[in-house]
Amino acid sequence: MAVVDPRSPEPGFLAFWRAYHLCTLTTLRPDGSPHVVPVGVTYDPEAGLARVITGRGSAKAGHVRAAGPAGARVAVCQVERGTWATLEGRATISEDPVRIADAVARYAERYGRVPAPNPERIAIEITLTRAMGNA
Repeated sequence: MAVVDPRSPEPGFLAFWRAYHLCTLTTLRPDGSPHVVPVGVTYDPEAGLARVITGRGSAKAGHVRAAGPAGARVAVCQVERGTWATLEGRATISEDPVRIADAVARYAERYGRVPAPNPERIAIEITLTRAMGNA
């Protein structure tokens, strides 16, 4: 395992995050137990952010909201065979239409499809504090 600067990743690490991979998002429930769900994630090292789009009423959004303004500690991870990468940080919810549109555009670029319109869509923005992996 290698620790990676999330704002200045090696080219191979960044390429792994730009390729099509489904990911998992781990949030914490109010009782402290982990809630792990499959998601699409985009990674923006220049901004120090990872983004997940989801519905306003999703459990993951609720867990992030429940953490308050300081944000929820979360991790996103992806794996392909023996190659893996994890990004960790503090997640907050954005309901700003411009930020949501940016997150959707990044999702479409990475995953090769524009998600269906969703008036309940929000963006979970993860301010990155740590990265690791073997990519």
